[in-house]
Amino acid sequence: MRWTNLPNLLTLSRLVLVPFAVTAIAAGDYRRALAIFVVAAATDGLDGFLARRFGWLTRIGAYLDPVADKALLNGAWLALGIAGAAPIWLVALVFGRDLLILAMVAAAILFTKYRSFPPSMWGKISTFLQIAGALVALVHLAFPRPELEGLARPLLWLVAAGTAWSGVDYIRRAVVTLLNKRETPVH
Repeated sequence: MRWTNLPNLLTLSRLVLVPFAVTAIAAGDYRRALAIFVVAAATDGLDGFLARRFGWLTRIGAYLDPVADKALLNGAWLALGIAGAAPIWLVALVFGRDLLILAMVAAAILFTKYRSFPPSMWGKISTFLQIAGALVALVHLAFPRPELEGLARPLLWLVAAGTAWSGVDYIRRAVVTLLNKRETPVH
């Protein structure tokens, strides 16, 4: 299968949209940022659905999809933090979790033969919550309404809890994987 299929092109389009979304947030053009973010976030669900539904799974897609997710979410949360729409501690938590995961993957690549790093259910939940949180924050910035404030604050706490818990779960998975590899006899 060629790498240039529709799901991979959607993933690449998400990567291309990241600087435009971040720039719009930083410039205070929240309606434009919201539109770009919605399109970029929609590609996240659509690329995976199409790849699974039509068997268009590729190795490059498996690597690019999480990179595009991280670029979009980290960029959006950083810009929201700078804009004052997200607490800095939450931005640090989102970045810290992803840095932790990257460090564990790098350690696994350097020191083990383990090369499979599938996302966990909690990682997917965390990604969904981060997208929803950023989306609600952008909607609130683009169309300020008191009722959105009531939704945004609890959602930020859900984002924090989901992000922290998925980080803990990735650590747990890494430890279990390492312990299981040690118990396997080497031939």
